[in-house]
This record gives sequence, C-alpha cells and structure tokens, in this order.
Amino acid sequence: MKRIVGLVVVLFVILAGCKKDNYDAGKQLAEEEILIKEFLATNNINAKRDTSGVYYVISNPGSGNVNYTSNTNVRVKYKLRLLNGKEIPQTTEPINFTLGSVIAGWQIGIPKIQPGGKIRLIIPSVWAYGRQAQSGIPANSVLDFDVELLGIITN
Repeated sequence: MKRIVGLVVVLFVILAGCKKDNYDAGKQLAEEEILIKEFLATNNINAKRDTSGVYYVISNPGSGNVNYTSNTNVRVKYKLRLLNGKEIPQTTEPINFTLGSVIAGWQIGIPKIQPGGKIRLIIPSVWAYGRQAQSGIPANSVLDFDVELLGIITN
C-alpha cells in the first residue's frame, strides 16, 4: 500500500510540474511574416519568399549544377544579424558542414545557389532556433544572414 501511495505522490508531482505548452508555430510564423515584410519595406530590400516563409536575395547565383541532399558537405562564410541590425559575432573563418546538420532555414536557402554564390537569407525563428535562445540570439528571433557558398566538399 505504501508503494502505491508513493507512486501516486510521485506521479502527482510529475504531472503538477508539467506546464501547458501554448506555443503555436503557425501563429509565430504569421507574426514574424509581418515583421519581416516591415523590415524589407523599411530597408528597401527586394527579397523573394520561399513557400516555407524564408525570404532570400541572391546577389550571385554561383555556377555549377549541384544536386543538394541533406548529406551534401558545404564550405561557407557568413555574417549574422538580427532584424534590429545587431550583428551576432561569428567566426570570420570559413566553416564546413553537412547541409542536414544546420538550421532548416539554411537547408531551404543554400540550395538556391551554386558554388561561388552569395545569398541573403531572412529566416523566421521556426526555421532557425525557435524558442531556444543561442549565444547572443534571443528566443524567437528572425535571423538575417549573408552567406557565401565557397564550395562543395567531396570525400
């Protein structure tokens, strides 16, 4: 009997500690869509919108015919800002990564260019870090990236 009472108490404590999660990704995306459109208009940026809600400006399409997959290894240089213009310090050295290992916004945007290409990506938080704050990046932040695709790394 003590065991049952103990289990009931533990179960009650666990359930009481769970808070209801009211996060609605669709609502968040809709709110950020308004912010992004205002940002683009204010800054006179002529960006295209991907069906996902990621906005982009291709300043150089690059060259080649890469058929991207989540296993494609790329080498890039990039700069990151928030919509308020605050630059988030990042390495200035090129980085290598597998496309499937980065935020969804990059997985959507990078395949729009080829090696040597440059793209500006304005990524809603649902395709970036969402509700999780990252070093210097508040939760639910729209991200503004300048990305240069230096090349594809083959093994």
